[in-house]
Amino acid sequence: MSDNKESDYSKTKGDGPIKVSYIFPNGDKYEGECSRSASGVVMRSGTGKHTSAGGVIYTGEWLEDKMHGRGTLHHTSGALYEGEFKDNLYQGTGTYTFPDGSTYKGHFHKNRLEGDGAFTNTQGLVWKGEFHGKAALGLKMQHNI
Repeated sequence: MSDNKESDYSKTKGDGPIKVSYIFPNGDKYEGECSRSASGVVMRSGTGKHTSAGGVIYTGEWLEDKMHGRGTLHHTSGALYEGEFKDNLYQGTGTYTFPDGSTYKGHFHKNRLEGDGAFTNTQGLVWKGEFHGKAALGLKMQHNI
C-alpha cells in the first residue's frame, strides 16, 4: 500500500490501527486495518478484506502487508481455503474446498498439502493419511459402519 496517499486513510484515536478503505491503481480494494512502519509506510496489518480486480477475495488477518494468521480466501474458480496463512501462503492447518466440492482438511506447508490430513471426495468417501504435495502414500479409506 506504499502508493497510498495521506488523504486515503484516517487515524483512529491513540496508537491503535489505522482504519482504511483503499482502491489500488489496478482496481483491487482493501478495507480494514493498517499500521505505519518505522519508515512511515502504511501497510495492511490487523484484520481486513482485500478484493482483487479479478474477483479473488481474502478476509482475515494481515501482517506487514501479507496474509498472515487466520483467514479465508475465495478463488474465482469456486475453490475456497479457510485456515492459517504465513507470508501470503497456506501454512498450518486449514480446509481447502475444490471447485467440484471435494475437500482436504489437514496441514499445509507453503501452499502444499503436507502432513496428516483427510480428503473427502464428491461421493463422501473419506481418505485419511499422510500427504506430501501431489503424493499421498498409504492413505486409508474411512468406513462408516
